[in-house]
Amino acid sequence: MPRLGLIFGDQLNADHAVLGELDRDRDHVLIGELSDEVGYVWHHVKKITLMFSAMRHHAADLERSGWTVHYRYFEDSIESFTELVRLHCDRHDIDEIVVARPGEWRVWEQVNTWESDLGISVTILPDTRFLCTVDDFEHWARDRRQLRMEYFYRRMRRATGYLMDGDQPAGGTWNHDRDNRKPWRGDPPAAQPMHFRPDDVTDEVLDLVGQKVDGFGALDNFDLPVSREQARRALAHFVRTGLPNFGDFQDAMSDDEDYLFHSRLSLCLNLGLLSPTEVCDAAEKAWRDGNAPLNAVEGLIRQIIGWREFVRGIYWREMPDYGELNALGNEQPLPDWYWSGQTRMRCLARTIEATRKNAYAHHIQRLMVTGNFALLLGVVPKAICDWYLAVYADAFDWVELPNTLGMVMHADGGLLGSKPYAASGKYIQRMSDYCKSCPYQVSETVGEDACPFNALYWGFLMRHEQDFKANPRMKMMYRNLERMDNARRRAIARRAEWIRANVAYL
Repeated sequence: MPRLGLIFGDQLNADHAVLGELDRDRDHVLIGELSDEVGYVWHHVKKITLMFSAMRHHAADLERSGWTVHYRYFEDSIESFTELVRLHCDRHDIDEIVVARPGEWRVWEQVNTWESDLGISVTILPDTRFLCTVDDFEHWARDRRQLRMEYFYRRMRRATGYLMDGDQPAGGTWNHDRDNRKPWRGDPPAAQPMHFRPDDVTDEVLDLVGQKVDGFGALDNFDLPVSREQARRALAHFVRTGLPNFGDFQDAMSDDEDYLFHSRLSLCLNLGLLSPTEVCDAAEKAWRDGNAPLNAVEGLIRQIIGWREFVRGIYWREMPDYGELNALGNEQPLPDWYWSGQTRMRCLARTIEATRKNAYAHHIQRLMVTGNFALLLGVVPKAICDWYLAVYADAFDWVELPNTLGMVMHADGGLLGSKPYAASGKYIQRMSDYCKSCPYQVSETVGEDACPFNALYWGFLMRHEQDFKANPRMKMMYRNLERMDNARRRAIARRAEWIRANVAYL
């Protein structure tokens, strides 16, 4: 009797643990385009296109390698992974189901019912898209009073050997974040990520999604990498063109450029089209060959073996209750214009416009523009988490939820980050040129033409003074607040509350 290996749509890696467990000549590989996966949030249509096209390309690669692949298309109207597996087992004499640990809790809950509900043995293997297993993270985290990415990152550097000289960090410094905060003023010229013209497979998916899927954003000019071969080309292109300046301008934003020196490789990593080791190997080689500076390479490697692995560990350690946290007691709904981009605030309009167009925005646009505004406004965490999960092509629950609920919204009470990432309009002015084209005045805090970020920022500090005044990392913020006289504080508080009541009209 054959065994059944199920490949989830975000686990398209060549070293998939399931393939190592199965017999190529006897066993079945199953992949399916499921209506539940399309509809559990209002996904960006380019995200659905990317996933379906990547899944179809991966299935074709497996068939060329001699695997027996059973592929179920969206038109088959199969809803869930459970239904997909049950239908296959009903039609074939399956001896065992083999899967790798799914990336998301809601799928994990399904998998854990199969053995009892289907009466078939289920083997769950590690997810080989990651360098740190769930058990290894739990072992590291178990006895720690605080979980901080920086210390986990140093452990991962030592474990992997990346950017290490013996037992010390290359260059003598673990973290070069201070060197990665330059604004970009047009020089050097921005480096575009590699764009890919849709092939016949992707064209078929574009037609399908355009006709059958009700989603967010626009399908026009789809150019994302959908195969391992394209992903590897995108990596080589980024290392050659974007990485040399990635570090200096990692946090910069521009009114005229959607990508600057960013790569879009996160979507390849999160689908399994690239492995973390091949990205880090390529980046480190560029530094050792003298083709990229240390601050750029360290910044990229920190995102991959630091943040990416850390938030995944937090997710699996804290779920399922993590997604319901709301430590700051937020009650504001998400403004409708987060979906349309129809706001006069230039930074938000421009970031949402690019998101609608590209299914992408880089980490500072997410954290310090759309995220910062939601934090200051007091948006219900689940509402902004669902928005991030929907609109970005690289967003999956294991990475999106800790980053948004924990880092952006501080809704976990400081489990993931030691302070909220709250900032006024001055930060956006410093790191971008958005303010030059904005009708609101970034130099003003009160008044109809004042930048809304400013009053919201001070209003946030006043509203949560008891929560954060004793935080060592926020002492300077509260010292500045203490310097304001009572009349100024009342005026700012009134302006902040007006904005929160009338945010739809900004």
